[in-house]
Amino acid sequence: MEEVKKTAGGESKAASFWKGVKAEFSKIIWPTKETLTKQSIAVVTITVITAALIALIDRGLQYGINFVIR
Repeated sequence: MEEVKKTAGGESKAASFWKGVKAEFSKIIWPTKETLTKQSIAVVTITVITAALIALIDRGLQYGINFVIR
């Protein structure tokens, strides 16, 4: 069997890792519901605008290419 490696504090490396993960998660500042809603609306709005611009450019290029081909 493989020997469990211990850190200087006497705990296993796995236990030390999870202790560190828990400490880092406690530092996270979670957004409020209001902030999350505002940011989600902004992302959806920008996505819709970008999709519309790409569709408009695509139609324009398609029209131009068809004009040249004919």
